Amino acid sequence: MTIQTILILLIVGIAAGILSGLVGIGGGLIIVPALIFFLGFSQKMAQGTSLGILLLPIGVLAVLQYYKAGYVDIKTVWLVAAGFIAGGYFGSKIALSLSQETVKKIFAIVLLLIAFKMLFIDKKVKEIAGKNEKESSSLTGNTPS
Repeated sequence: MTIQTILILLIVGIAAGILSGLVGIGGGLIIVPALIFFLGFSQKMAQGTSLGILLLPIGVLAVLQYYKAGYVDIKTVWLVAAGFIAGGYFGSKIALSLSQETVKKIFAIVLLLIAFKMLFIDKKVKEIAGKNEKESSSLTGNTPS
């Protein structure tokens, strides 16, 4: 592995870590495209590598910070994690049975749908999130900054 590759990987990791801690994204939205664009990974190799990164407790320090501030719903974490385990198993089986091009197109469509929704449809979601933020702050005694 070259020094340039090592630096690219460290920068991708730092960017994914910052964005993960800042807005809760990283794996699929940052690491997968970066591995494809900067290092020429195939779609499946990038996805598999991203999942390998997620298996390690890389986010534990960020989670502890949010937990201490009262912003982690443990019941939700366990339920979503259980679903993620099952969904990850079946999703990987499906992805591995499809061609690289099909998987890449599905990934691109998902990114576009998420971007469209966030740009144009999330007004009501923002109102609900703001209300939940205020309720959470009053229950924990923390005030969002």
